[in-house]
Amino acid sequence: MANTLDKKYIDIQVSLGGWDLDAGNQPIYTNDVFSIAQDIKHRILESGLARELQGERNNAKRATVLTKIEMLTESDDRIVPGTASCIEENVNRYFLTAVTKEYGAIGSRINL
Repeated sequence: MANTLDKKYIDIQVSLGGWDLDAGNQPIYTNDVFSIAQDIKHRILESGLARELQGERNNAKRATVLTKIEMLTESDDRIVPGTASCIEENVNRYFLTAVTKEYGAIGSRINL
């Protein structure tokens, strides 16, 4: 982890619900803008908002949940208020974008 000492935000990289491991079976680390994006994605999943979208057919209800996701994203102190946007790419896939205060734009897909 010596190469990550100059990074401000450091996390273990997570995908598919588990830690990503290198060839030596050690955790892979992510940092800075990628860490922020991962934190926000996990916050959304843990909030239950992603679950509210699953199977919801009512356009107005889905739009309300997407607005809640944008507001939750903007509640992170590292995000510029008013910059979050969550759009539906298809029935089970959403794309969230926002602007961080230190690193610029981020984007993350949420697959349900």
